Amino acid sequence: MNESIWTYVGIAVAVLLVVGGVVLGLLRGRGGTAERELETREQPEVPGTPGPADADLAPDGAIGTIEHPGEVVDDDPLAPPAPAPAPAPTVETPEAPAGRLRRLRARLARSNTAIGRGLLTLLAGGRLDDAAWEEVEDTLLAADLGVQASTELVEVLRTRVAVDGAGDEASVRAMLREELLRLVDPSMDRSLADERVGDRPACILVVGVNGTGKTTTVGKLARVLVAEDKDVVLGAADTFRAAAADQLETWGGRVGVPTVRSDREGADPAAVAFDAVRTAAEMEADVVLVDTAGRLQNKVGLMDELGKVKRVIEKQSPVDEVLLVLDATTGQNGMRQAEVFAEVVGITGIVLTKLDGTAKGGIVVAVQRALGVPVKLVGLGEGPDDLAPFDPEAFVDAILD
Repeated sequence: MNESIWTYVGIAVAVLLVVGGVVLGLLRGRGGTAERELETREQPEVPGTPGPADADLAPDGAIGTIEHPGEVVDDDPLAPPAPAPAPAPTVETPEAPAGRLRRLRARLARSNTAIGRGLLTLLAGGRLDDAAWEEVEDTLLAADLGVQASTELVEVLRTRVAVDGAGDEASVRAMLREELLRLVDPSMDRSLADERVGDRPACILVVGVNGTGKTTTVGKLARVLVAEDKDVVLGAADTFRAAAADQLETWGGRVGVPTVRSDREGADPAAVAFDAVRTAAEMEADVVLVDTAGRLQNKVGLMDELGKVKRVIEKQSPVDEVLLVLDATTGQNGMRQAEVFAEVVGITGIVLTKLDGTAKGGIVVAVQRALGVPVKLVGLGEGPDDLAPFDPEAFVDAILD
């Protein structure tokens, strides 16, 4: 009997152990699930962070989202920002020539009042003896009118005063205006050859000595032509001055005008000029402006080279205009320069620069008489639009204002 009891006790213990193990296992399973749920609740959700179920393997092992599989997002805060696109260059609109004339006349009046004031004071004074007439002539000579023109004007004025008498200032002013205008000669053709000729562009060659503002004048002339709706091409044939081509290209770029140049300093200027004219023809431009190296008139080799530039251009196109740029402040010293250039390349027109810096407006008359060609353009300041077509009446009125 005792053996039976211990047998039942052993079975009971075994059953208890088995049941206990099962219960303990169930309790551990619940605890793990609860812990995992707790961890899940404690982890904050990070927007945009893909989880294992939402991930797609991108090239090179990068992770991309389902919406954008394989996309790699660079979140490096130290990475340099992408460069902004370069702004398009701003093309300027030059001032119309008509507006320039009004503005430049005022500047010219301020520069040349000495001529008009001196002459009006003398002629309206009422006592015109020989000494007074000598003073009139001296005033004209000081204004760089030239000996021949000054002598001629004094003789005409003496005759008119003797016949009509020296009246009031208004009548003297009218008489002086008439005679000065006759000397400036409004009958001269001051138009520029800036229109296409048949199927080719007009060709303008610009020459002059160093220091007259020649390259700047070419750039300003391009603005005049652009303001008149002309298609322009620039030729940088001044290959001896390092900055000349860069300077001209800058002027052209401001108004959207292309510049033909050589990247090699000291290149053959005739070749550059030839290329510029050919390019203008291919682009069907209205006019090509060719800048040349500033030359001293006493340098025979350089002057011969200038003649070569013109001859090479003429192998494919006539040169319609040769403009000589003169510094108005040089006065009578510029006459010899003008004469030598006229002999070498055949000047067709004069551009007077720096006319605002002198009271010697008589240089207009002197240079026209020396060359027999008109002043076509005048520069009266440093501004980009301070170049304007020459107007004889506005010029004389500015002197007498």
